Parts: sequence; C-alpha cells; structure tokens
Amino acid sequence: HGCEGFLATIHDTTSDVSSIHDQPIVSEFPDVFPDELPGIPPVREVEFNIELIPGAEPISKAPYRMAPIEL
Repeated sequence: HGCEGFLATIHDTTSDVSSIHDQPIVSEFPDVFPDELPGIPPVREVEFNIELIPGAEPISKAPYRMAPIEL
C-alpha cells in the first residue's frame, strides 16, 4: 500500500536555486517526485481528534530497554 504525499517549495527569485531537483531530498530520490505538482491537496474533513486536558503533562516513565545478553 502506498500513500500520496506532497512536497511544495517556495521559489525565491533572488536565490541561486533554479529547480526543484536542486533540493537535496528531491535529487536523492528522483523516482519518487513528479516533475510537476498535480495541484493543491483537496480539503479533507478531520477523521479524528485528540481532546486535550488543560494542565495535563507527559507521563514520566523511563523507556524500556533490554539488556544486551537478552538480545
């Protein structure tokens, strides 16, 4: 399964960058990016939300780590 993503850049006419392919991530993976953007992504409804509780803080719990001999 694949996902569709969008990469947009702002072209500064006073800059030396002349092409989207001059961007490091685009030049590293040229097969992934189309030559032209298909357009602005459609507006979509929010399918979920996370209700925030005022004053809530992250849980302070040490990360789980296995001892090297257990690996």
